[in-house]
Amino acid sequence: MSMLTDYFDFMISRYRFFLWLTFTALLSLPLYSETNEAEIRNLLIQFGDKKSSVRKSALIGLAKYEDERLISVLDAYKLRQLFIWNDERVVLCKEVQENIAYLQDPLTGKKIQNPSNNQQHQVPINNLKSIRPARKERNLAENIKSLLKLSSSNFKTRFSGAKKCGEPRTIKGLGQLNDLAFRRLGKLAKEDTDKKIRRIAQESALLIQIHQTPLKTDLDNHLVIVKQLGLTKSMRVQKHLEKTLKNIEKDGDTNPQVKKTYGEAIRKIDTYQSRILFLSNLFFGISLGSVLILMALGLAITFGLMGVINMAHGELMMIGAYTTFEIQKLFKHTIETPNNLYYVFALPASFLTAAFIGFLIEILVVRHLYKRPLESLLATWGIGLILIQSVRLRYGDNIGVNAPTYLRGGIELIQDFILPYNRCFIIALCTSSVFSIYYLMRYTELGLKMRATMQNRDMASSLGVNTNFVDRYTFAFGSGIAGIAGYAWTLIGGVTPDMGQTNFIVDSFLVVVTGGVGEIIGVICSGLGIGILTKAIEPTIGTIWAKIFLLVGVVVFIQFKPSGLFAPKGRLADD
Repeated sequence: MSMLTDYFDFMISRYRFFLWLTFTALLSLPLYSETNEAEIRNLLIQFGDKKSSVRKSALIGLAKYEDERLISVLDAYKLRQLFIWNDERVVLCKEVQENIAYLQDPLTGKKIQNPSNNQQHQVPINNLKSIRPARKERNLAENIKSLLKLSSSNFKTRFSGAKKCGEPRTIKGLGQLNDLAFRRLGKLAKEDTDKKIRRIAQESALLIQIHQTPLKTDLDNHLVIVKQLGLTKSMRVQKHLEKTLKNIEKDGDTNPQVKKTYGEAIRKIDTYQSRILFLSNLFFGISLGSVLILMALGLAITFGLMGVINMAHGELMMIGAYTTFEIQKLFKHTIETPNNLYYVFALPASFLTAAFIGFLIEILVVRHLYKRPLESLLATWGIGLILIQSVRLRYGDNIGVNAPTYLRGGIELIQDFILPYNRCFIIALCTSSVFSIYYLMRYTELGLKMRATMQNRDMASSLGVNTNFVDRYTFAFGSGIAGIAGYAWTLIGGVTPDMGQTNFIVDSFLVVVTGGVGEIIGVICSGLGIGILTKAIEPTIGTIWAKIFLLVGVVVFIQFKPSGLFAPKGRLADD
């Protein structure tokens, strides 16, 4: 029993000691912070010294403090917004009205209050001594700012600092501070919570290290660092190694070990980056194929099932894109003041607007031209030109649609292989559209009437189906899907009046013909195939030649399989 009591007494005493230690540490924190702040303010005063060496020493002195508030201080320093007040205090003046300066604290950004009236201090600008850094001092401040960013709590700021600290210009500009940068980057590479920052910090640390390890005086260590850089698999490192190797060869260094080590490191990175490029092009091809599928789904209905060659289908896509732009304006969405809700409402608006235009086209023109494909082609082509010119007169030649904030950026699956959120959204939108259309066509009464009318109009009419209504609904529905394609395209491409005619109408017809006229599964297969193939060969032979190559390939394919991947159904099957 006594042993148990002694044990509890011992644990309580340890617990009290721990509380005392924690309390003492917490009490010491404000004192340490205040000491640092006093030292920082003394260094800021030296910014106004007449000697350049003193000003430079003050800048270098700030670099040792891991205080992210100094980032904004250096920004103000470069913009010449710092002044010395009464020869004893540095103040920030962002606002000057009628030669009256409104004073702020440079570290906190808070207004400096006048104790006599509890209002912001206002002094004549002539009573302040301006701090005007020279060009070299501004460059040094920019480099030190990159170093200070390593201590930021913000991910983007920290990542930017870690990357910039490894840039040749920053390494050269930091000079004697490279040792400090190397230590902080090493700490970041081990302790940061984000793996991307850990990787970029290690990469930048190695770039600083190789800069400080000359080839001629420390060959062995230099080559060891080169091997480590090869393991980073970074394109930035690859460019650095290629440039260095080129300079080495230019200087006439004939050491075979140097060339071999550099060559192996470069090839290792190049092999990895080639694989990443292939995966990226594959993913971009899938997202492009998704837009083509959305376009071709509408054509598969209007052309495949109804037998109408609608050359204005690209302009219906354009209508969807411009509707998205109008909804953005209605919700006053900008990059600076985002209103992400606009993109939710833009989806049904794009579909309904394009469907309404398609409904009007069917009533006014297309219904008179069924089973007359040449006339329908010419008529819809003319309608397309009218729509293009009308939009050009209203909006000009180019507009910009800003993506919602939640569709910016991407997810990095492996190093340098990033899946952009906007392209992931397009793929998901295409997938949901395909399933929705399939469900509508196969499992609803309206879909049954659509298929019946397209396959045998007379029989459907004799069974009480209003075939004229079905025609208009079907054409409007196909047009609405084109509007969704335009809505999706605003995330990854430019919006112009002739975007549909220039970029998509030919490719969409190729998708429909290759996949099998009127078949959804054929549209999916050919759309993905053409999208992936386009992105795969574009980097090699260029955009124009890629389109020519695809066109020739489709023509050859049709020679061997005239019905496409899947046999057509509907009116065209009976012709």
